[in-house]
Amino acid sequence: MDTQAPHPAAPARTVLGAEHELFRDQVRRFFDRHIVPFHRQWERDQLVPREVWRLAGAQGLLCPTMPEEYGGAGADFGYSAVLIEEIARTNASGVGFPLHSDIVAPYILAYATEARKRDWLPRMARGELIGAIAMTEPGMGSDLKAVRTTARREGEHYVLNGSKTFITNGQNSGLVIVVAKTDPAAGRKGISLICVEEGTPGFSKGRNLEKIGLHAQDTSELFFDEVRVPVENRLGEEGQGFRYLIHNLPQERLIIAIRAAASIEAMLAETVSYARQREAFGGTVFDFQNTRFRLADAKAQATMLRVFVDHCLELHLRGALSVEMGANAKLVASEMQNKLLDEFLQVHGGYGFMSEYAIGRAWADARVARIYGGSSEIMKEIIARTL
Repeated sequence: MDTQAPHPAAPARTVLGAEHELFRDQVRRFFDRHIVPFHRQWERDQLVPREVWRLAGAQGLLCPTMPEEYGGAGADFGYSAVLIEEIARTNASGVGFPLHSDIVAPYILAYATEARKRDWLPRMARGELIGAIAMTEPGMGSDLKAVRTTARREGEHYVLNGSKTFITNGQNSGLVIVVAKTDPAAGRKGISLICVEEGTPGFSKGRNLEKIGLHAQDTSELFFDEVRVPVENRLGEEGQGFRYLIHNLPQERLIIAIRAAASIEAMLAETVSYARQREAFGGTVFDFQNTRFRLADAKAQATMLRVFVDHCLELHLRGALSVEMGANAKLVASEMQNKLLDEFLQVHGGYGFMSEYAIGRAWADARVARIYGGSSEIMKEIIARTL
């Protein structure tokens, strides 16, 4: 049973203003009406219905930072942060809005031709065209230079061959940015980003992968067999895909950090509420000093993380979030999230291991945060280069 208790007192936040909080009210109403009551069923179905995406688009919850001329609100990234935090608050891990709005759409906005932007972006903002990005391949892991999917040039078309795995929004996707080698001999300088639309001959979606967490989030294999797409579907210049990916990674890693910080706060509130209510040995679980000290320590760590993540968000809003700082945020937040959610689950005892309780689902969902967006080991490599 989810208690949805209010968060323990948090440090005053200055990075988000009154307009951001008004948007939060709108997002919260939408989630409480259209997401929370149905999310457990979506976990069983392993898919969020496309209709929910269209409802979100109609409410202006998709692609909020996109310019108005392409269907967005022209807002700053703080609005995206609010939505990410509400996903964490409600434990609605299957909703793949951030990847669609804050990872896929920015690539198209920055690098697509004007004609493609006007075709794709308004439909993405309305939730009619769901975006995905296909980087990872079987056996490849975090090494983008090892991509084997190829895109050979034939006149005014590229012909794609290869396969991808672990692709978020894969089943629902209507538009996929494919990381492919246009010059296999050139290493990272031979990587390009090419968009493939659903229904293109030779493009197929494999099974919806079964995961230990994020059960409502569709995560798929994708296959490309002589898939012909116009050269105009390439994003930016040929051979510059690796540079584009590196440029956008700080925002992707900040998204993970924002979600982790908000998840910790929400699950701490859940755990405090549970410990105060759960009776054991003639009192409540909260009456035990060990429990109070555990939760006090968690509160101190959560407060420290909140201040740091908000600092990184402020840097990003000023366009000053570096690759190193993004890696710092992702590493610290994801590791702390996994550690503290495990502590919270322990306080719940056997009930923490039951999927009807939010903490058990959040604990399982959080594990991948140490892997995707670049593993913790990769984050340490990035940071180590600055020592």
